[in-house]
Amino acid sequence: MRRALLYILFFSSVVTLAQDKKERVKVSMRDSLDGAFDMSDYLIYAHGFIAVPTIITEPAFGSFGGALVPVFINKKDPYVNPETGKITPVRPEITGALGMYTANDSWATMAFRSGTFAKQGITYRAMAGYGSLNISLYETLPEIGEQEFNFHFNTIPVYLQALKLLNNPKWSVGGKYFFLKTELSLPGGNLPEFIRNKEVNSITSQLGGIVQYDDRDNIFTPDKGIRVQGSFFWSDNIIGSDFDSWRINYTVIGYKPITKKLIGGIRIEGTNVFGSPAFFLKPAVDLRGTAAGRYQANNTLVTEGELRWDAYKRWSVMFFGGLGSAFDDYDQMFDKPLAYGYGTGFRYLIARKFKLRMGIDVAKGNEQWAYYIVFGSNWLR
Repeated sequence: MRRALLYILFFSSVVTLAQDKKERVKVSMRDSLDGAFDMSDYLIYAHGFIAVPTIITEPAFGSFGGALVPVFINKKDPYVNPETGKITPVRPEITGALGMYTANDSWATMAFRSGTFAKQGITYRAMAGYGSLNISLYETLPEIGEQEFNFHFNTIPVYLQALKLLNNPKWSVGGKYFFLKTELSLPGGNLPEFIRNKEVNSITSQLGGIVQYDDRDNIFTPDKGIRVQGSFFWSDNIIGSDFDSWRINYTVIGYKPITKKLIGGIRIEGTNVFGSPAFFLKPAVDLRGTAAGRYQANNTLVTEGELRWDAYKRWSVMFFGGLGSAFDDYDQMFDKPLAYGYGTGFRYLIARKFKLRMGIDVAKGNEQWAYYIVFGSNWLR
């Protein structure tokens, strides 16, 4: 059963490639240490990819759909400074794409890449896509209360980020840019009064900065370490945006071994916006089991914990739970019921040389059950 599941979720084959022009090496899908199914050599030597299939249960997108995300991972050797001899680890290069379609006729395509200019000590990320999305969002109206609206978005997002490693490579600083072109409609009805004219056909242009400390032992599925990041976005007509606003985000993600086989993790994340951003770009509570955009306001605060029990060989069991709040003013933080999500799942060590685990989480939130196919970590940032 386990073997069948693995072969359904992930590509498995034996690949032959040329190496050093003469020697031909057979790339096995079994690990040389334990003989288990493993994709490390396939990714490293055959330049293969992991196809991440996802069944979409997000209520905001009609509660059912599918996506396929092929991900290429290129392992990089540490960089050795020729002058000082200092050795700096280099993150793997990740290149991928996404195609999705859901039951409410939402669809999207996207391409993304992250990598490192090792000599310059610069890490970067880039993403671009197109989506035709039917999304359920909620708005609290005077004398009516909370009401659901089923909007249609035609959207083109672009995201760019670059971080410069400092003398201590655990620290980095850099910048980011976000562009979003959006056309908005409400199929079968007129747009509600709270929609501003400029939100119907809009361009969002945002420039930002990042400060980060990261000493996690792995970017995919860490066993220990902490990542602390503070960032901001500024949006203004000077840089081509239809909206004037500021957005501040702060994140702490940490992992610590409790026993040899039990790894604990915690995530604390908050977001604040100021000014007048587009209503659909206000922050929302992001928790497993919580619908996207369901709890949305000018400020959000989320805390989530998880335990990973490495139960048997490459197999692990997950337990997790979290709380979140969306509020416009801090004195209203607890006026509305908190969002929550909890659940369990499993992981399989699919690529030992990358410490990459994959699996499925099942979560229960305030209004729903949901499940997620997880690549690396649910907190992959």
